[in-house]
Amino acid sequence: MSKAIRIHEPGGPEVLRWDDVDVGEPGPLEAVVRHGAVGLNYIDVYHRTGLYPLPMQSGLGLEAAGTVTSVGDEVTGLVAGDRVAYASPPIGAYAQERRMPADRLVRLPDSIDDQTAAAVMLKGLTAQYLLRRTYRVQPGETILFHAAAGGVGSLACQWASHLGATVIGTVGSDEKAELARAHGCDHVIVYSREDVVERVNDITDGAGVPVVYDAVGQATWEASLDCLQRFGTMVSFGNASGPVEPIAPTLLAAKGSLYLTRPTVMDYTADRADLVSGAEEVFEVVGSGAVRVEVRQTYALTDAAQAHRDLESRRNTGSTVLLP
Repeated sequence: MSKAIRIHEPGGPEVLRWDDVDVGEPGPLEAVVRHGAVGLNYIDVYHRTGLYPLPMQSGLGLEAAGTVTSVGDEVTGLVAGDRVAYASPPIGAYAQERRMPADRLVRLPDSIDDQTAAAVMLKGLTAQYLLRRTYRVQPGETILFHAAAGGVGSLACQWASHLGATVIGTVGSDEKAELARAHGCDHVIVYSREDVVERVNDITDGAGVPVVYDAVGQATWEASLDCLQRFGTMVSFGNASGPVEPIAPTLLAAKGSLYLTRPTVMDYTADRADLVSGAEEVFEVVGSGAVRVEVRQTYALTDAAQAHRDLESRRNTGSTVLLP
């Protein structure tokens, strides 16, 4: 019998349970993966609390890396012993081992270990679609990225800098400001004591930025819109401070004919070709050293509740992995 973290009702970190689970044999087009490391992401909190509702009872987690132990009928391109990673449904990555649809698994190059893969798959694929597809960042542009010292932010800001952009990052403390500067930010705004709009206007000589990437949500929403140029793109991809209230489309007109999108990594990786090409681009920038992946916290999988507490209190920086 294998073990996994499961939730029987939505709620706080205390609802996470260490349950016995029967993994079973892989069905057609499935593979069984023994996990070496599991990624911790803020979407896990949304699932746990019920902000993004799950049917009960449920596993938790969307990202892990490990080794294929068996494959089902009709699986091609994977065999037992292959090292793989994933960042996709079905939910249930907080487990020692599990069955997965084989077409959601990406083979890992030898240069990427399990902890790095578990830290970078979901966040790296998110950074990839944000910077290369949702709004394709160009050399010479100035962009604004909120939560620049967080897991996605620390990757995306390095990547944007590598692309030739000038990167403005926001953080909540001086300690996180130093981390943001070390991870690609040319300018850092400590939002707890600085006016974000005023500082962005100072940095851009009043021009504003063509794109804002915002996973903070409610607390940064108005400032984000006010930092944009005419025809700018507001990319709202998370709700760390709470969900944004509904808005009238006329607000976008009043602020300069703005574009607004609420993308998800699941849509951008729904087609296997997009998943594979996105992952390959992530592995390329990590392998080249252009983007450094720093696992700054590790927890035993059995300590997932404490990992969630620390994540929600914003104590964590960079990436965090859970070890089965």
